[in-house]
Amino acid sequence: MDELLLARWQFGITTVYHFIFVPLTLGLAPLVAILQTFHYRTRDEAYGRLTTFFGTLFIVNFTLGVVTGIVQEFQFGMNWSEYSRFVGDIFGIPLAIEALLAFFLESTFLGLWIFGRDRLPRPVHLACIWLVAIGSNLSAIWILIANSWMQVPVGYVLQNGRAELADFVAIVLNERVLAQAPHTIVAGWLTGGLFVLGVSAWHLLRGHEVAMFARSARIALVFSFAAALLTATTGHGQAQNTVGNQPMKIAAMEGLWETEEPASFSLFAIHDQPNRRSERDLRLPYLLSVLAHNNTTEPVRGINELQAEAEQRYGPGNYIPPVAWVYWSFRAMVGLGLWFLAITLWGLVSWWRRRLEHDRVWHRLAMVTLFLPFLANTAGWLVTELGRQPWVVFGLMRTADGVSPNVGPVSIWISMIGFTLVYALLAAVGFYLMHRLARPAPSEAARPEPAAVASIY
Repeated sequence: MDELLLARWQFGITTVYHFIFVPLTLGLAPLVAILQTFHYRTRDEAYGRLTTFFGTLFIVNFTLGVVTGIVQEFQFGMNWSEYSRFVGDIFGIPLAIEALLAFFLESTFLGLWIFGRDRLPRPVHLACIWLVAIGSNLSAIWILIANSWMQVPVGYVLQNGRAELADFVAIVLNERVLAQAPHTIVAGWLTGGLFVLGVSAWHLLRGHEVAMFARSARIALVFSFAAALLTATTGHGQAQNTVGNQPMKIAAMEGLWETEEPASFSLFAIHDQPNRRSERDLRLPYLLSVLAHNNTTEPVRGINELQAEAEQRYGPGNYIPPVAWVYWSFRAMVGLGLWFLAITLWGLVSWWRRRLEHDRVWHRLAMVTLFLPFLANTAGWLVTELGRQPWVVFGLMRTADGVSPNVGPVSIWISMIGFTLVYALLAAVGFYLMHRLARPAPSEAARPEPAAVASIY
């Protein structure tokens, strides 16, 4: 494999691994804050125990997210120096703000929350965890501002072979940010909600502290159902934004080789990208026009037409992303999203029928569902990033032009193997800690001492 392919594999491996922890942080932090708010208002010790129980899991996840995220920024200098040189004047600003403002806010108040329990006044201690939740979501927004600029570059001028900042406000208010950030944030909330729901279901199934974990299950049910609805609606808005800004990505998501008017939605297809056609293509008429334009008449442009247009605009080359990967990743994401709506609605009905604590089938399904948001998040990331190919900055810089010119394949192999082994070790440690802390015996579910929580951090 050449340097480009190796660099892409390395960035993909480290990013997918890091993205396991980020959405869980986004969703788990506000849920811990909600649990502590219930404890603050009711002084019910059960909510205090739940706060510490899920707060401890949050600390483990947060730590692993920080460690794995550091490697991301190293790679911009290691393997993508040409990209960094081209966009550093713009891309570095939101990254710096994320680190210096949002991440410091998050980590500082997390430390105060860990060590300030029983030392800080109750309102101040409660404010700390809410500031952690706000800081974690602010961090994500600044990263999404940087990524959105790569998807839809605005507010720049090209000088001396570089993209230089011309309008910071335009970058922050980029239409892609307004479409992409809400979807990613609420998907993180859904991940955290289903995590709490799955852990609570595990304890309900085994009869551990039923009254206590039924409370966390109810809170997580309402939180997750709302997040699932918001994820679906914001995802629809992001897709329609993509129709206007990256029509090739939409065409790849649908395996649509020829322009259709009206356009049908593909349910199943086998793609033959070298010959630019699909086989066994099962489609629903009109639906793609509805999803893309909210009507049944407007056309959706096909891959072949868009490829010809790109060649006229940018010169000879292949501007078609890996269709099969984008197509099936999109269907995995949407299918799992529908399942999340179904499982949370089932839980709400079971609660309404006063069977939540005894619905053993639902308990088992909720436990399995705990792991599925991580697959959905990865599928969404693949759609977003692979669907943009061959561009690293859409319309400005191809991925092949962003790789470091003087880093040989041997060096990338060494670092990729090293990162993968370290990440495998971290995964084992993280899974062990999560597993050990999430399944205590009933007598062990009480609030641990602050020193025990701090030692995990």
